[in-house]
Amino acid sequence: MPAVLVAYAGRHGGTRQIAEVIAAELGESGLSVDVRDAADVAGVDDYAAVIVGSALYYHRWRPEAVRLLERNARALAERPVWLFHSGPCGPGAATHQVSLPANVALLAARIDAERTATFGGKLDPATVRGLIPRLMASGRRAGDFRDWDRIKAWARDVGRRVRTRVAL
Repeated sequence: MPAVLVAYAGRHGGTRQIAEVIAAELGESGLSVDVRDAADVAGVDDYAAVIVGSALYYHRWRPEAVRLLERNARALAERPVWLFHSGPCGPGAATHQVSLPANVALLAARIDAERTATFGGKLDPATVRGLIPRLMASGRRAGDFRDWDRIKAWARDVGRRVRTRVAL
């Protein structure tokens, strides 16, 4: 059975949790799935399809997710790839679509990745570090804005697409 890689990059665990839910949905659809921190992914040759997700910080992807795309661009262009990012927080975050940062958009075009999904993020005042994040976490942006039903539906759709695009 072809394996699917779900790689994630984040600092506080919210994006990892999204990756784990995506992997669980893919697994329930009969796919073999590995969930890995993007920093720990040396290559993608063993995978028939790849999903890469990053937390958004100040409209930027985490560097470890960008490096994964850069290092593996040739191999990623040979298999189906989906991207997601998480991070909008506050009222309306669950439906807010955020464009890819320019450097990631260029990589996405190079590897012919599917349209990027944006998922609301989580901003927990107890776990943030740094002055600006603490200020943000003290206002309306504090909370968990991840829409789990939407994330699961997206994962199921990706699973259907993987099964139709990859010979099982």
